[in-house]
Amino acid sequence: MLASRPNRKYRHRGFTVLEVLIAAAILVIGMVALASMAGTLMGTGNRSKYMSLAAVLASEKLEDLNHWYGFIAQPAQPEAPQICVPNGQTSVGSLTTDVLQTTTCAAGASAPIAYYDDVSIGLSNSSSDCPNPTAGCFAETLSSLSGGNIIYNTTYHSPDGNITTSTSSTAPTNTTFHRRWIIEANTPVTGVRRITVLVTLKETAATTGPTVTFQMSLVRP
Repeated sequence: MLASRPNRKYRHRGFTVLEVLIAAAILVIGMVALASMAGTLMGTGNRSKYMSLAAVLASEKLEDLNHWYGFIAQPAQPEAPQICVPNGQTSVGSLTTDVLQTTTCAAGASAPIAYYDDVSIGLSNSSSDCPNPTAGCFAETLSSLSGGNIIYNTTYHSPDGNITTSTSSTAPTNTTFHRRWIIEANTPVTGVRRITVLVTLKETAATTGPTVTFQMSLVRP
């Protein structure tokens, strides 16, 4: 009986330093994995949010361009420069560069047209342009030409329904999305036009991983 006591003593000894280090390493690896997973989930959530917003903004711009067709009540009326493709051209506007030009239609109507704009989401600063800065604003900036100079016209929409506008010679700095569009004649078939809008999330707007873009098209006579 006395000879078995030393064995019983060794069976009740504590953890060794090596065992503690191994357990700590496993714990650290698990915590790092959980942190990485949480970061990935947050990034995916942000990306999904911005993708949804980009889709809404693409649809809104197509609807805005489509309403210009309503100004052509009779064939004899001049076509709106916002949606016409000038004679001798197959398309107007661009999805890769900002195009601001004076567009002249076949029937003679002419106007300076910007085929791009900027949109800001969730403005909550103390800017006096925002009707309700504490609640945030949705701001849309359109570019135009005046005397050869680019003018930026911004419309601010607050959640309480108030709307204000401002004009500046300086480009906005807090934009969230940039939109470009192109109008193609006789595409995809002769006799129709295809309007395509590309919405891109600005790099400085949020960290969402891969670039967020959304493209949508509309075909009209």
